[in-house]
Amino acid sequence: MTDAPHRDTAALVIGGTQGLGLTIAARLVAEGCTRLVLAGRDAEKGQAAARRLGAAFMAVDLADARAVIDLVDRAAGAMGRVDALVNAGALTDRGSILDTTPDLWDRVMAANARGPFFALQRLAQRAVEGGHPAAAVNILSMVVHCGQSFLAPYAASKAALANVTKNAANALAGHRIRVNGINCGWMDTPGEDAVQRRFHGAGDGWLAEAEARQPFGMLVKPDHVAGLAAYMLGPRSGVMTGAIVDFDQNVSGAYPE
Repeated sequence: MTDAPHRDTAALVIGGTQGLGLTIAARLVAEGCTRLVLAGRDAEKGQAAARRLGAAFMAVDLADARAVIDLVDRAAGAMGRVDALVNAGALTDRGSILDTTPDLWDRVMAANARGPFFALQRLAQRAVEGGHPAAAVNILSMVVHCGQSFLAPYAASKAALANVTKNAANALAGHRIRVNGINCGWMDTPGEDAVQRRFHGAGDGWLAEAEARQPFGMLVKPDHVAGLAAYMLGPRSGVMTGAIVDFDQNVSGAYPE
């Protein structure tokens, strides 16, 4: 197998301007990808990231389904086609079953489930029209199994996207379009740092304290997950489709002994 498995890949990474999305994009470049579009809301951050990777940046509001569909078309126009998609963007606003408002529910579901659905749909439509294979990875979360009480709309949105992952994988297999997902555990990212400070009053030492409580002495690291995402998108994963991998150090369904 080639040492540059992504040398022929034309990839669109939504939510690719920081954190896990950016790390996945960097891994694709390291594995030979030269046609790459990063998409996100923050133009300044996105353009800086794109320059570092030799990629293009396209602004998008993930909650705007029409804009997401147009994004896939724009990316395909810039690269010739899109045959690899990463849905890594998401809102993590807090809300429980007792205090989530209809507005919060709609915003989170629009960005975390509806937007990725229509990005995947447009990728698939174009691949079918163009007669070429494609692959997509949806970044999910361990919260699909339940989630903390303060993550009710976020957990619901990721659970919806988990179903989309399997449903689409089944529907698109005959077109040689593979769709897989990763349930990420608690991860060390700039976005998580901002969330901890904004919603939980965390100070500068929160990460060290959190990691000291983990079985492996660390939170999940983006580079670890990026390797799996790149594998799922590339030829080394063969016919793998419809898989959702728990990427965490805490086993879902386990109980204290």
